[in-house]
Amino acid sequence: MQNILITGGAGYVGCVLTPQLLKAGYNVTVYDTYWYEDHLPKNPKLKTIRGDIRETAKLKDAFKGIDAVISLACISNDASFELDEKLSTSVNLDAFEPMVKAAKEAGVKRFVYCSSSSVYGVSDKPNVTEDHPLVPLTLYNKYKGMCEPLLWKHQGPGFTCVTIRPATVCGYSPRTRMDLSVNILTNHAVNKGKITVFGGDQLRPNLHIQDMCDLYELLLKLPDEKIAGQTFNAGYQNLSIMEIAKIVRNVVQSEFPDKGQIEIATTPTDDPRSYHINSDKIARVIGFTPKYSIEDAVRGLCKAFKEGKLPASMEDDQYFNVKRMKRLGVK
Repeated sequence: MQNILITGGAGYVGCVLTPQLLKAGYNVTVYDTYWYEDHLPKNPKLKTIRGDIRETAKLKDAFKGIDAVISLACISNDASFELDEKLSTSVNLDAFEPMVKAAKEAGVKRFVYCSSSSVYGVSDKPNVTEDHPLVPLTLYNKYKGMCEPLLWKHQGPGFTCVTIRPATVCGYSPRTRMDLSVNILTNHAVNKGKITVFGGDQLRPNLHIQDMCDLYELLLKLPDEKIAGQTFNAGYQNLSIMEIAKIVRNVVQSEFPDKGQIEIATTPTDDPRSYHINSDKIARVIGFTPKYSIEDAVRGLCKAFKEGKLPASMEDDQYFNVKRMKRLGVK
């Protein structure tokens, strides 16, 4: 596994993963629409292709000579129902199987699919494992779940497929998203001195962006028999939104003592997603255990704010997927 293609490699996770794989000695091709600008480093081992995953012929050409594909590209937001439904359907569902087939036909040996733990929707089970029924609440998590069996149709000798259902990712990236729970709360605490919690009792699993990238790198190194046809939850801390808000408040008050006491206000929510995922399988089968906490993510974001790396983080739509796509009129 030397030549890696990442769809969506210029996005939130991709902007941390791509430099990490380059540093590890891989040749990396990033295939991305670049809706959120180019935050990737210049590197002789990096090839960038501006493209849409719905352009199957272009993708198939990009897959030539590639050993492994990490599939990150999608309309990535539970609020994407605000957009044209046809957009989410065409990108997140209709384009998926043609992409998998194109990869297989081009000789790709390994396909890593980034699904989502939000496929579980609402569950009062104390531990949601990989065999829990999928109860999607939005188009985003519905289509994430529907793509999984489409991938398994093509799993076989010479084409190893694995699905990851990550928790909500948090922490700093050169292309930080401010529409994810930990990042939202930190942004408001730092820049408004007040955190508004929508609901508060909902349980949300979280995963530091560095752990997410370390997992993807690990999946390039493992033998086929360890991961072929496997689905893994990948999460770390399962906390309520209110518990996360209190962690954020404490860290931000520590990092910015001049801001004084940060208020936490609550308001009703129309987002009932709540689930407590169990990630024992991924630790048992492939030995992956996260190393970084929500506190680490908040401290990393605070450091980025102090260093001026997140300018206009409340207003600039580059931090907000749906806002940017609406402004660009993406179809």
